[in-house]
Amino acid sequence: MGTTRFILAGAAVLSVLASSAFADDMTGMVTRIDRLNGTISIQQTQKGTVGGSAGGAGMLQEYKAKDAAMLDAVHAGDRVNYSATDNNGTGTLTKLQKQ
Repeated sequence: MGTTRFILAGAAVLSVLASSAFADDMTGMVTRIDRLNGTISIQQTQKGTVGGSAGGAGMLQEYKAKDAAMLDAVHAGDRVNYSATDNNGTGTLTKLQKQ
């Protein structure tokens, strides 16, 4: 019984951490915008100097814009600050601001 509680508590902590990772402000570079479908691809910028490569490229993620007007202010190649949430496995932008 104690092991089951431990496993369930661990799973709950992991799910909270995973969902909060999307809520934090992140930085990245816009690689592609699809205004017809309301999506944007952003190459996340790594924080710090992990691995010794300053400004190294992070993972490429595609997001659905909460509001299509958000996409009008940016272009491919722009550096941006953004926040996103996870809705059933789909990332949705909640904030998008050009640096």
